[in-house]
Amino acid sequence: MRREYEREDSSVSTKLTYLLIGGGIGAVIALLFAPKSGVELREDIADVTRKGLEKSKETAAQLQERAGEYYEVGKERASELYQTGREKAGEIAGKARSAAANTANPFTAAVEAGKEAYSAEKRKSEVKSIAEGRPTYPVEPTEES
Repeated sequence: MRREYEREDSSVSTKLTYLLIGGGIGAVIALLFAPKSGVELREDIADVTRKGLEKSKETAAQLQERAGEYYEVGKERASELYQTGREKAGEIAGKARSAAANTANPFTAAVEAGKEAYSAEKRKSEVKSIAEGRPTYPVEPTEES
């Protein structure tokens, strides 16, 4: 996943570099073929160079900010995954301890399993008896004034 971000960042920065270089070359060629005096041409070249440097500094700042955001998101995600893994490991350890305790005393484990089965069956029969005790025909309310 990190390689994917690196490829994306490197491809974006590579494309941006080529764009700036191409734009600079195009601007210089346009200035060279423009009918201007030498002084005007040199001033124009200096202006274009200055603008190109400013633009590249802005782009570098944006890329740096974006990289910082990717870093923070990755850091938060890693922290979340670590915490989730730690919680799951704690749950598994608790279950393992419980299983070990139950196997250490099989008679107690059998009694507990019997109690749980009895409670579950009792709940089923209670729900069934409640449902059977209800009328199945529609009951119309009586009018009392």
